[in-house]
Amino acid sequence: MAKYEMLYLLNSEMSEEAREAEIKKYADIVTSMGGAVEAIDKWGVKKTAYPIRFKTDAFFVLMTFSAEGAVVAELDRVAGISGDVLRRMITKIA
Repeated sequence: MAKYEMLYLLNSEMSEEAREAEIKKYADIVTSMGGAVEAIDKWGVKKTAYPIRFKTDAFFVLMTFSAEGAVVAELDRVAGISGDVLRRMITKIA
């Protein structure tokens, strides 16, 4: 299994419960597919460098995990169709 980081930006106007549910959803995808979540860092609401979907701030979350490549593809797919995820980036840690 390789080690990855997923940085994603959530809509800052979400309620606290909805935000926690969204964060848990991505951690559950990793664990249900045989991976292991090592850390979830909630950076909080920060300004974005440019407007994304007419929003100038977002809630930043960094998740570090170990998993196979299929997990990365599934995370990218689910985050891509979620209306609350403004941006996502998954990188492999060397």
